[in-house]
Amino acid sequence: MSAAGKGTDGALLRVSGLGAGYGGMPVLDSVSLEVRPAEIVAVVGSNGAGKTTLLRALSRVIAATGQIEFKGQDLVPMTADQVFCEGLVQVPEGRQLFDRMTVEDNLLMAADRRSDKAVALEDLRRMYALFPRLGERRRQLAGSMSGGEQQMCAMARALMARPILLAIDEMSLGLAPVVIEQLMEVLARIRDEGVTVLLVEQDVHLALSVADRGYVMETGRIVHEGAASDLIDDPAVRKAYLGL
Repeated sequence: MSAAGKGTDGALLRVSGLGAGYGGMPVLDSVSLEVRPAEIVAVVGSNGAGKTTLLRALSRVIAATGQIEFKGQDLVPMTADQVFCEGLVQVPEGRQLFDRMTVEDNLLMAADRRSDKAVALEDLRRMYALFPRLGERRRQLAGSMSGGEQQMCAMARALMARPILLAIDEMSLGLAPVVIEQLMEVLARIRDEGVTVLLVEQDVHLALSVADRGYVMETGRIVHEGAASDLIDDPAVRKAYLGL
């Protein structure tokens, strides 16, 4: 789906000493992480750990201090629109679809800036192949669909922008297990096609089960990091987040 650019050290995204917050109240405290091309990286932690704030800072929706390098470029001085155009595309928590527009119109909005309209239509067909339910619902108002279908639509809309890095905030929130399983399969598939994924999740086991590597956040800081399989087996992580 997408060719992944990267910095000279092999990292697609490198974050160092990141700080951010709201109204003068700090949330993130010197967060550092990296995401390499064509991998799924999970950022996990309980509600209030700062995960959504991290994604908002990376997408430049909120101001931040520290370093954010994407494809070797400094994102800190960029606007949210510029970051999007560089290929860092976010699927926000709560989906944020245009409820009174059809599924197809929601998807095509993500391709509005593209000059390759014929290719965009091919991408639309690809989204319907990736999410068959959306093909069935393409003329339906997005706001009238189930939560799982809306999450599929939000992910397909982001993929229509041909992201290099897809950042997903709380993908599984409120969804039935069967839908979550379908979405997890999609994540693995798009990763295999070259799209890098940064998955922010409160469901620690779910996220680490599909990820290559992971970071655990607590109160705005990274407290554990490593291969996803190692984190699942880490006694501290198992006790704190998996109830084991």
